[in-house]
Amino acid sequence: MRKLIVVVLAAAVLAALAATALAATRYVKVGDNYYVRSSGVPTVTVSKGTTVVWRFRGDNPHTVSVKRGPARFSSSVKSSGSYRKRVTRRGTYSIYCKIHGSDQRMRLVVK
Repeated sequence: MRKLIVVVLAAAVLAALAATALAATRYVKVGDNYYVRSSGVPTVTVSKGTTVVWRFRGDNPHTVSVKRGPARFSSSVKSSGSYRKRVTRRGTYSIYCKIHGSDQRMRLVVK
């Protein structure tokens, strides 16, 4: 009986560790009037359950806001630090800065 309990507990611990290891993080740069790079509309593709972390760099304040997509989220106005969101719904998100509008946008694809 004790061996069974030990085996069940060991399996539970391994399952918890595996779930944590599978959780991914993706970093996205927020620069002065752009996401990822200074030209074009970048597309970032991640798996469902990934935590996306937008890192704010530069001098200007920005937001990370969903214009269209399966779920809505929006950061506060920031010029430094980061904003993180775990994406749990598959689909394509159109993301923009509420301050800079269509001049600062990106696509986030969650598979």
